[in-house]
Amino acid sequence: MPFALFLLGVAVFAQGTSEFMLSGLVPDIARDLGVSVPAAGALTSAFAVGMVVGAPLLPGLARRWSRRGALLGFLVVFLGVHVVGAVTDSFGVLLATRVVGALANAGFLAVALVTAVGMVAPDAKGRAASMLLGGVTLACVVGVPAGALLGQLWGWRSAFWAVAVVSLTAVPAVARSVPAGADNSARPALRCEVRALRSPRLLVVLLLGALVNGATFCTFTYLAPLTTDVTGLGGGWVPVVLALFGLGAFVGVRLGGRFADRRPGLPVGAGGLALCAGWIGFAFWAGEPAVALGLVLVQGALSFGVGSTLISQVLYAAPGAPTLAGGFATAAFNVGAACGPWLGGTAIDAGFGYRSPLWVSAALVALALVMAGGARVGSRTKRGAQEGRTSASWSA
Repeated sequence: MPFALFLLGVAVFAQGTSEFMLSGLVPDIARDLGVSVPAAGALTSAFAVGMVVGAPLLPGLARRWSRRGALLGFLVVFLGVHVVGAVTDSFGVLLATRVVGALANAGFLAVALVTAVGMVAPDAKGRAASMLLGGVTLACVVGVPAGALLGQLWGWRSAFWAVAVVSLTAVPAVARSVPAGADNSARPALRCEVRALRSPRLLVVLLLGALVNGATFCTFTYLAPLTTDVTGLGGGWVPVVLALFGLGAFVGVRLGGRFADRRPGLPVGAGGLALCAGWIGFAFWAGEPAVALGLVLVQGALSFGVGSTLISQVLYAAPGAPTLAGGFATAAFNVGAACGPWLGGTAIDAGFGYRSPLWVSAALVALALVMAGGARVGSRTKRGAQEGRTSASWSA
């Protein structure tokens, strides 16, 4: 893999840390800025909305820029809003910085995905995508706990400063590492790219990605109360559980990248079945600490292994949309990240307890498997009908 991919991963690490770190900072932000905890929690929702809106729109708006220019522009904006967020005393300003930061994050990740696959051979898109997504999983393992620790030691603003510093180091790295050739690559007309996005195969893969990621974040969002109230572990175990899930995610992304290019059916089909079974098993044995800890690691690996493979398949399914494919992949997965926690929270509010997100996750993956199977049968039926028509024409 080109060294430039590692450097792009550094920027993705900073952005992933920013996206998830508020889980440990919301109470301090609420207290410091004089708002309620639910109001401060809206900062997370604002980031998710910005990601969903920005991912499909910004890559199209940035088509006139070189890819290196777009990456640097998005990265500098992301850096700037974190500096503003670190110094502001206004909750409204902080909320606005989260939206703008998410838009910049979405644009950067979408362009970075397209740039990454342009740096490697046509049959290595899965490995390139896994390299970038490794930055997100490392953020779960290292960045989020580090942000929480900084918040405890020096206040929530220090976590924002840390994200800004890491982003700053990535600016010259991206400027030097992204090849000039990526800037001059031929791109089809926007109308042609939009037409390519109507591919039935692409739409199915995007929907599968949203469902699998929705299942992932449905449970991940409520791992803390699940750990303390169901598994029976103390609050001190929560960072350990989150780190285990992040470690599993990192392993899953790396393994998924090995199979995504040549045998994507293995991580999607077999991995999806194992993922569904794992959520069901977790729901049954969540009260057993040893089993629960093991399943946190395994489910993190399976969730991100299947998810990262689906992202790479979006890029394979949309060769005619090199600018927009990464953005739509990012948007689909963030739709899942936004809807999954809402579904899990709805189940909890309905009185089904903290195990219920596990059952919702299992149902979402099961639905994805049914849809994948239906799409495969439909594709075979269509192919058989076409072959039958061809044979009939030759006979005539």
